[in-house]
Amino acid sequence: MGCRRITKSLMLFAVVLCFVSLSGFNSSDGSIQISYCSPVLAKTKKSGPPDHAKAHGYRAKHTYRYYPSAQAYYDVDRKAYFFLEGDKWQVSVSLPISLKAKLGDYVTIGMDSDRPYTRFEEHRRSYPPGQR
Repeated sequence: MGCRRITKSLMLFAVVLCFVSLSGFNSSDGSIQISYCSPVLAKTKKSGPPDHAKAHGYRAKHTYRYYPSAQAYYDVDRKAYFFLEGDKWQVSVSLPISLKAKLGDYVTIGMDSDRPYTRFEEHRRSYPPGQR
């Protein structure tokens, strides 16, 4: 029974000693002050160059919804529409009512460009209205 009590006491002393040595203490004035370290969260590294650097070969991917019936694009990430008004492309967070009525089905397109309309003629030929 005495041997068991000594073993438990030694184990408790070892645990306390490990705790104190890992958490750090200051005894310069004779008192013991235990300081606790807060956990540090690791940041995940995003792919590509840093925000302040040029891409140098790295191309950002953009996802668009192309609506063939309305001949309009929707940028999923920026939540903006690209549509033809006359002979110029416009960018807006909403579509004119005349185009909203024509939306219908869409095709998801991934591109390297932040201007999807640069390949509009190709998209118009590849995805005619009424066909998916």
